[in-house]
Amino acid sequence: MTEIRIGNRCIGPGRQVYVIAELSANHNREYDRAVRIIHAAKDSGADAVKLQTYTPDTITLACDREEFRIAGGTIWDGRKLHDLYGEAYTPWEWQPRLKKVAGDLGMDLFSSAFDSTAVDFLEQMGVPAHKVASFELVDIPLIQRMARTGKPLIMSTGMATVEEIEEALCRAREAGATQIALLKCTSAYPAPVEEMNLLTIPEMTRRFAVPLGLSDHTMGIAAPVAAVALGACIIEKHLTLSRSIPGPDSAFSLEPQEFKAMVDAVRTAEKALGRVHFGLSSKEEASRAHRRSLFVVQDVKRGETFTAANVRSIRPGNGLHPRHLEEVLGKRAARDTERGTPLSWELVIRS
Repeated sequence: MTEIRIGNRCIGPGRQVYVIAELSANHNREYDRAVRIIHAAKDSGADAVKLQTYTPDTITLACDREEFRIAGGTIWDGRKLHDLYGEAYTPWEWQPRLKKVAGDLGMDLFSSAFDSTAVDFLEQMGVPAHKVASFELVDIPLIQRMARTGKPLIMSTGMATVEEIEEALCRAREAGATQIALLKCTSAYPAPVEEMNLLTIPEMTRRFAVPLGLSDHTMGIAAPVAAVALGACIIEKHLTLSRSIPGPDSAFSLEPQEFKAMVDAVRTAEKALGRVHFGLSSKEEASRAHRRSLFVVQDVKRGETFTAANVRSIRPGNGLHPRHLEEVLGKRAARDTERGTPLSWELVIRS
């Protein structure tokens, strides 16, 4: 399946790149701020807004064991998972209202569900698609619950092996999913550019034969643009009103003017990709006259021999093709020819 359809948008190779603004925790538990981010997403050129649908108790446990404390060099080291998610989650009662805000602006809104109750809730909301987060790619029952809705699935693949991606795809299809897209993702926050390995995108396209995209956590906009050049059909990026506003995700989110710059660069990149084409483009037609050709560069008398001194390949392109230079050299002039005359066969005695 080389295309999927979300709302009224077809997404796949040759289609306009589908840009998703990830709201995540950047609302800081303020509904009005969430609305402002959605408006900023629209103004920045996003096609869709993505939420996350969980509560601290649906995604983890309130537990003091060491296993439930974050470590390993992240920006959240030392924090308990339950506390972090308690700060970050988007209240469920907001989500239908936020979907309406996005819809009124002409944008799709869907969400990452983190358990079956979230899937049920999102189905009641009427979301047009479901998102599988990288950390949930191994949760086969959750993927199958999403797949049974019949909605398109977008699955992030951060940390996943080829075998894990294949299993997720296979099991989703077994459960009824017919429209699936995969997002290359590096699940580090922020993600180092040198660990993006964007060359995996065309390999994933070849191997899995589904639309590919990028869920990007780098600082900046270069990676999404490079991903589009490599065939990405979807770009997902976190959006915040300002990184100066503290929050779990603000440090690796784009501000509105940066997000707009990313979208503009993506649109330029996809236009530049174009199609496979050899020969003249419409704008090159005028340049054709200035290609090289054979000219007489010294006055030549009738009967005089053409040599490398009096015939050269120069610009513009009014004379014989340069491939004929060796044929012309040693031949004699058919008539007097002044310097600057485009060489033609009428000027050459060919016998």
